[in-house]
Amino acid sequence: MLTLGVVLLGMLTLSMSMSGTTVALTDIGAELGASGTALQWVVTGYFLTASSFMLLFGSLGDLFGRRRTYRTGAVVFALGLGLGALAPGIGFLDATRALAGLGAAGVMAGGGALIASAFRGAARTRAFAALGTTGGVGLALGPTLTGALVGSVGWRIAFGLFAAVGLLVAAGAGAADETRPGAGTQTVGVRPDGARPDGVRPDGARPDGVRTAGVRTAGARTAGRTKLDGAGAALFVLGLGLLMAGVTQGPANGWTSPPVLAALTAGPALLVAFAVRQSRTAHPLLDLSLVRDRHYLAWTVAGLSAAVGFAGSLTHLPTYFQGVDGLSAGQAGAAMLWLTAPVLVAPLLGGRLLTRGVPARVVITGALALVAGGNAWLTVLEPGAGTARLAGPLLAVGIGTGLANGIVDGQAMNRVGTDRAGVAAGFLNTVRGGGQAMVIAALGAALLTLVSSRVSSAQVAAEVVSGHLTGGERAFLAEQFTSAWHTVLWTVAALVALALATVATLLRPDNRPDNRPGTGISTSIGTGISTSTDVAIGVRPTPAHRTKAAQGAN
Repeated sequence: MLTLGVVLLGMLTLSMSMSGTTVALTDIGAELGASGTALQWVVTGYFLTASSFMLLFGSLGDLFGRRRTYRTGAVVFALGLGLGALAPGIGFLDATRALAGLGAAGVMAGGGALIASAFRGAARTRAFAALGTTGGVGLALGPTLTGALVGSVGWRIAFGLFAAVGLLVAAGAGAADETRPGAGTQTVGVRPDGARPDGVRPDGARPDGVRTAGVRTAGARTAGRTKLDGAGAALFVLGLGLLMAGVTQGPANGWTSPPVLAALTAGPALLVAFAVRQSRTAHPLLDLSLVRDRHYLAWTVAGLSAAVGFAGSLTHLPTYFQGVDGLSAGQAGAAMLWLTAPVLVAPLLGGRLLTRGVPARVVITGALALVAGGNAWLTVLEPGAGTARLAGPLLAVGIGTGLANGIVDGQAMNRVGTDRAGVAAGFLNTVRGGGQAMVIAALGAALLTLVSSRVSSAQVAAEVVSGHLTGGERAFLAEQFTSAWHTVLWTVAALVALALATVATLLRPDNRPDNRPGTGISTSIGTGISTSTDVAIGVRPTPAHRTKAAQGAN
């Protein structure tokens, strides 16, 4: 039970820190004299390192032990937040946030493995359900609690408190059992969004007629992968980092400036080189052959598009509330509950719809329709209109995201054999995590570019986007900021709608059922909204159950 408590505390801390930092940006910018892209890196840097290093830490855990990975990650996470609390300037804070994200990747890559080594059977299922629920609670409460802390004691003490809890997690990890290479420990990934896997009842039990099958063990994986693909990891991290840097710095430096052009050229080139290497190396971090299955590809696109429709508003909307509507950090955090609370409960509904025979294709298209429609509906955003007016659209986005989170992983894992479950989970959640990081950077850059085109100077635009609207032109600046938000929201809605059409087309029925009730237990630890460990557990129905399951096929 101590192991479970330590891992749950780590998941709660990480998910709260991820979602809660957004409400502190206005106060951070005011104290450190920061705005624009420099302030955006407080969030972007964390997401970049947390998502891009997930695969690397999963491999390190396979090779050197998962408890060691988890404990090291917790120490690095706490160190990053602790140093950030002492930051003398925005550049130092940005660097420490990236360091904290690096530690978060280690915690998330090791947490699921520690639970898998400590529990068996139904107890393991309940433990992973608790882990997913805990992450959902943290995601939902992060903006509210962090906002209250920032309003009462300031953002530095809030960061320091999270760092202290991180050290407590690291200390507690010492009591957990190590899962050493070759030990044959089964490892599983879990999401922090509150989703329970498809076919798992609220009490954690599996449905009748469902059995676990062929779970790939760490020992088997380690035996086949005797070395780390360091070159592949470097290509991925550098490629994603340069691409995000180019997108983030474009509005400030100019989209045609040599550094931005170099980053926007080199980043994609390195990612292409990474893809080429993964298709040729004997020890890939990502198995690109998975996308040959159109249904697996569809579920990957679905997970990515739900994240795109959710992450931008989660990250940037609190700044609008504080800058335009004059809300405090605590009030802005409370307003975000309309968006975050459904992500805790909606995954349960998604799983229950499948077990009651609703086709997975219907559930996911409905979920993405809610996300797309909610973003379009959010264009009712107006200065002084109040947050209650946004309850409907925020709920729509949150419910749609929660429904998607509840079924995407399990449905994707149904499409692969259990011998490829770990790498399939890694592919799915790396795409989703990288997409989240990119949309956060792109949305911030788009807002800054659009406001810059409407106001007198880039410096004024940077202050507006950072939530600092002052002077006699405040009403005019609020109007321009709102107009920029409308453009961004319509764009996000269109992108999610396009993804919806793509997913619906790819999921056209074939002879292989996609929504077998009770199959595909595979959840994932995320950087906040969802990335994963390199771990999964596959579940298949017994032969007697197959006929009934096939009747609900898409």
